[in-house]
Amino acid sequence: MMTAQTLLDPIASISGNLPFLRRYARALTGSQTSGDTFAAATLESILEDVTVIAECPDPKVGLFHVFHRVWSSAGAPVGEPDTRFSAIAQAHMASLTPNTREALLLHSIEGFTQAEIADIMEIGLGHVAILIDTASAEMHASVSGSVMIIEDEAIIAIDIAAIVREMGHTVTGIAATRTEAVDLARRERPDLVLADIQLADRSSGIDAVNDILKMVENVPVIFITAYPERLLTGKRPEPAFLITKPYAEEQVRSAVSQAMFFASTETLKA
Repeated sequence: MMTAQTLLDPIASISGNLPFLRRYARALTGSQTSGDTFAAATLESILEDVTVIAECPDPKVGLFHVFHRVWSSAGAPVGEPDTRFSAIAQAHMASLTPNTREALLLHSIEGFTQAEIADIMEIGLGHVAILIDTASAEMHASVSGSVMIIEDEAIIAIDIAAIVREMGHTVTGIAATRTEAVDLARRERPDLVLADIQLADRSSGIDAVNDILKMVENVPVIFITAYPERLLTGKRPEPAFLITKPYAEEQVRSAVSQAMFFASTETLKA
């Protein structure tokens, strides 16, 4: 029998997991507006029948499961392209095998196990690994380009640069401060910016990115931070691609592929 407490506990957990659902929804749809629309529809669905969350052993899995039901029932749409760059991204999206991107994001970015992904997507466990591997291969083959790294910790910067190069991309350079980042972007236009939040001279990676975007529009950005909730506030603009420290190599690979795939520019290889 459901008691008031058993219903309230799962609902309370939603607030802590909502920023991550919104991150996932934006990355999945390629649009902050579209992602937030489906996140809101998910909450409405839960409010109509809270037992779907209360009966799930893990409220976070339950939350993402409800999202997938809502999103799938709408035809699994991506966001409407509002620029020619997002239109290119949507063309790339059309080439992917169905369901592969969802599995990759859930595993690599959100950290769900394959068993949890099977529950979220309502598919067989054996099928999850196939979807993840397929998505990785298809997205890697879709685009390649140049990556600029803004990171003040040398070991982390070198590690990220190595991962990016192993993926087949070039690295325009590594900047440790806001000033260095702006100078680097001015010398060589990047196709993607990968930025830490806290920099060496107490400057902000966010400010550095904003300066760069004034010079070079429509460049996708991935932020790396130990405090993702500080960026996932519901205010605009929010980063669609966010990696939480400490990160795994697979997270970086997935985020880079996702960001380039969904924010493609004409300098990227189609």
